[in-house]
Amino acid sequence: MKAAEVRHILDTIGDLFPDAHCELNHSNAFELTIAVLLSAQCTDATVNKVTEDLFQKYKTPLDYISVPIEELESDIRRIGLYRNKAKHIQSLCSILIEQYGGEVPQAHDLLVTLPGVGRKTANVVVSNAFGVPAIAVDTHVERVAKRLALAGWKDSVLEVEKKLMKAVPRDEWTLTHHRLIFFGRYHCKAQNPKCQVCPLLDVCREGKKRMKTAVIRKAKSHT
Repeated sequence: MKAAEVRHILDTIGDLFPDAHCELNHSNAFELTIAVLLSAQCTDATVNKVTEDLFQKYKTPLDYISVPIEELESDIRRIGLYRNKAKHIQSLCSILIEQYGGEVPQAHDLLVTLPGVGRKTANVVVSNAFGVPAIAVDTHVERVAKRLALAGWKDSVLEVEKKLMKAVPRDEWTLTHHRLIFFGRYHCKAQNPKCQVCPLLDVCREGKKRMKTAVIRKAKSHT
């Protein structure tokens, strides 16, 4: 895709969601790490409801490992996969205490070695907590990138990330990540995207296909 086409997409999405931001509530890097870990296969809204009380009770890594695993499970049981996540949290907190003085490491390659922290989580943490440009590819970012031909249909999550990093100016990586999430979450939804009112319909292969199908169905219904 040509640079001018990428610029058009970025500017258009930016006009739609100029104030896009991380919607996970947190006040420091440690809380953000816990919140992103909890958000796997779970909505940010649900995570925020749980962490509202969780972050009042648990302030430090030591707090999380000072309670029985069953107690932590109970505190996050509204979250999907809560048992596994509780294990990851306690293991992660033990490592932070033993190896990093209770602090979340700032280096991406160290973050991804922590239990429950994958590449996406590490990208979210370094970009939002430490100001390092990064593009975290979640389900929304992946869907939008592929629909707008910023990535290939069969590309892996890592391939999508690399293509976005190459196409988007580095100083816009973090902002673009947030805007793509907002665009995918509130406009270009998985099941009912707003193709009929989308300002990017002219460059969206998925939108064109959906609109063409809609026209055919409408025509058939009138015959």
